[in-house]
Amino acid sequence: MPKTVLTKLIMIRKTDEFSSVFSFRKRFSTANLLVHYKPNADVVARVGFVVAKKVAKRAVDRNYMRRVLRELCRQELHALNGVDVVIQVKKPFNNGQFLLMKQELVMLFAKIQGKVA
Repeated sequence: MPKTVLTKLIMIRKTDEFSSVFSFRKRFSTANLLVHYKPNADVVARVGFVVAKKVAKRAVDRNYMRRVLRELCRQELHALNGVDVVIQVKKPFNNGQFLLMKQELVMLFAKIQGKVA
């Protein structure tokens, strides 16, 4: 399995990019995550993260969740091709739920790839 690095080319950072994915209105969800997706013309998948203040009040907690999701995406992004993905956290999680989050993300990526392919 090749090692993926989440570079600026793979990250969704601009408001317009997030808006275009949200307005496409295709999504899958689990108990903890909501994943919006939109096919793109590129070969690579791009990913963005949303952790609202409503989910976690402290910036430390929100940043931790973003870091965990970024690492999980780094490991599993090879499963997606030609898709823009925005991962939104619905419920807060901590380091004891790392494997649960990984399972949910793998399942969601498989669903997305099945729909896009």
